[in-house]
Amino acid sequence: MSWTAQECADAWGVKLATWHGYVSRGQAPAPLPDGRTWDPDAVRTFPRPGVGRSRAGATPQAQALLAEMAEVAAGIEELRARQRELLVAGKREGLEVVAMARALGISRQTAAGWLRDA
Repeated sequence: MSWTAQECADAWGVKLATWHGYVSRGQAPAPLPDGRTWDPDAVRTFPRPGVGRSRAGATPQAQALLAEMAEVAAGIEELRARQRELLVAGKREGLEVVAMARALGISRQTAAGWLRDA
């Protein structure tokens, strides 16, 4: 079985035009002899150029690490939401922004911005 250019682009998480650009610059595997399809294994294992490398070819260990990172990020967002709630409650109690910022481990500017947006 072989992949079309669109399937290759999808696997790398890029637009079709980007995939064709990579191929033309030798930054992706060469097509099969038919000139229109690619070996899926070659696409998966080829070291993708650019900063936004796809996770498509990542090892199971790397995938697990990425999943753990996403879980930590979600936890941080929950904590940020709680910080905002506490900040608003502190404002209602008449606490000073500087004292609340120190207690929450954030900058005065961040605290002031959050209060403006609340």
